[in-house]
Amino acid sequence: MYNTPLGKSKFEFYSQLPDHTGNVGQFSMANEPSLHIPYLYNYAAQPWRTQKRIRTLIDQWFRNDLMGMPGDEDGGGMSAFVVFSMMGFYPVTPGLPIYVIGSPFFEHVTIELGDDKKFEIVCENYSKENKYIQSATLNGKEWNKSWFSHDELMMGGQLKFVMGNKANKKWAGSLTSVPPSFELK
Repeated sequence: MYNTPLGKSKFEFYSQLPDHTGNVGQFSMANEPSLHIPYLYNYAAQPWRTQKRIRTLIDQWFRNDLMGMPGDEDGGGMSAFVVFSMMGFYPVTPGLPIYVIGSPFFEHVTIELGDDKKFEIVCENYSKENKYIQSATLNGKEWNKSWFSHDELMMGGQLKFVMGNKANKKWAGSLTSVPPSFELK
């Protein structure tokens, strides 16, 4: 889906079909109903593919230049995708209180939760090249899942990633590590 060519240059394509911005092969970064697609690799126990795609998509389509943001904002959908993704996670399934992990774009992010609680995302060995998660801890305990719950976020604490420039196919790479795709009990 990501590699299928459009059959013409990007600028020729957009001048003829202006509402088809953000295309990456047959995937459209400009269409909010498809924003979850790069995160679906986590459900197949291949989170390193999500990490690669998220970094590529954000770097290519959400730059501070003339291209700006692909598509339209649709009430904040695009901005929410970028903010969540750059923090390192995204709420893939509406109504399911979980966040699927991607690839953080910052060394340190603090989410203020109120009542003096905060949730921190910390990246050791962070750099543009080090887009792959090598290991993770949640509140100091080994975390080998490609997701975490909203309750875990709201309790406060720290999600720490050790990053590297090569995919670690063992981190969250088993079927017991994948996000739930239905209601949590």
